[in-house]
Amino acid sequence: MLIRSLMTICLLAFLALSTQQLQAENWHQWRGPQANGHSQAKDIPVKWDGEGVLWKVAIPGVGQSSPVMWGSRLFVTSASTDGGQRHVYCLDRSNGKVLWSHQAWKGEAEPTHGMNNRASATCATDGKHLIAFFGRGGIHCYDLDGQLIWSRQLSPFAGPWGTAASPIIVGNTVIQNCDADESAFIVGLDKNSGEELWKTERRAIRGWSSPVSVKVGDRQEVILNGHGLVTSYNPGTGDIFWSSKTSSGRGTPTVTPHKGHLITLCGLSGDMMAVRPGGSGDVTDSHVIWRTPRTGGRDLPSPIVVDDCLLIARLRPGLVSCYDVTTGSEHWTERLEGGFSATPIVAGGLVYAVNEAGRTFVIRPGKKLEVVASNSLQASEEEVFRASPVPFDGHLLLRSDKHLYCVGTR
Repeated sequence: MLIRSLMTICLLAFLALSTQQLQAENWHQWRGPQANGHSQAKDIPVKWDGEGVLWKVAIPGVGQSSPVMWGSRLFVTSASTDGGQRHVYCLDRSNGKVLWSHQAWKGEAEPTHGMNNRASATCATDGKHLIAFFGRGGIHCYDLDGQLIWSRQLSPFAGPWGTAASPIIVGNTVIQNCDADESAFIVGLDKNSGEELWKTERRAIRGWSSPVSVKVGDRQEVILNGHGLVTSYNPGTGDIFWSSKTSSGRGTPTVTPHKGHLITLCGLSGDMMAVRPGGSGDVTDSHVIWRTPRTGGRDLPSPIVVDDCLLIARLRPGLVSCYDVTTGSEHWTERLEGGFSATPIVAGGLVYAVNEAGRTFVIRPGKKLEVVASNSLQASEEEVFRASPVPFDGHLLLRSDKHLYCVGTR
């Protein structure tokens, strides 16, 4: 009896450890488990070429959303080339086989910018619900087997720019940024029913940033970048906790949490800043730690932080900069091949930055630029890479507007 009890305890402990490890590997939302682009995955490839591609799958239509992952399943979205249809795809991460697909919406497509498309928002999942957002194409909730749970329209999303803000799940609430040229708002929906729980008006200006959830003491905050303001919301009620003024610059990049403070970029030329959460009202004068100007270009990717190094990749011109995250002082700025729309990730202490042609620069952060590797997928010239890469043990997923690639060791 004693031996049987010990065996049972060992088995339960093993299963619990296995479950924890599986959960730790889930890349379940935009920018991963911690919403900062960091991965705990092991043995991520550092050097590869076209022969390092384990599998390549064509995703019908076009899309710029990054993959998300739960267990052995991957989820991506796409739109028809004319935007009149929006789809959700579930793939087997071991071979890229499509397990199911669903047409989420069909209708008259809204206008969008030439660099955007109508499937730019990354899905979010909690292992039971899968949330996909398509702007005018609505927001949709599925189970992981592809059964529709609920669906609803949020806004006509006026303006010529399209949408890109990804949903997040905070407890039982799905939170979606609905910035637009008219009637902008952020909304909280019940994740089980899609019922609107709260809705808070925002400044009506183009914006594509995704919300980020952070814990500050006993308080949960949802932080959202914007044109001229970074704002903190109560995820339970939508009430504003605090806001901090930034330069007017659309607020495209997502806020990056790092060791109790937040790094923000404008998108257009303007101030980059570090701000402490946890305040109340206008905290511009009380909670901003430092400000550093970013001039002369366009920032689409979100900041990435490794130890004390803050790295930012720029679309035009194709520059990568490194700053001291504690002071905002610049270490270096160097030109790399191509322009960067995709937000970098960190795995194994290295930064993976993908340019629009699909070339991945692997950078070791430090006070001088050190490019460890420069890797090509040998993709066609027609493909554009604007999705953030996604790692899992021994592998890296890279998405163009037309294909999903998996590189790794066979």
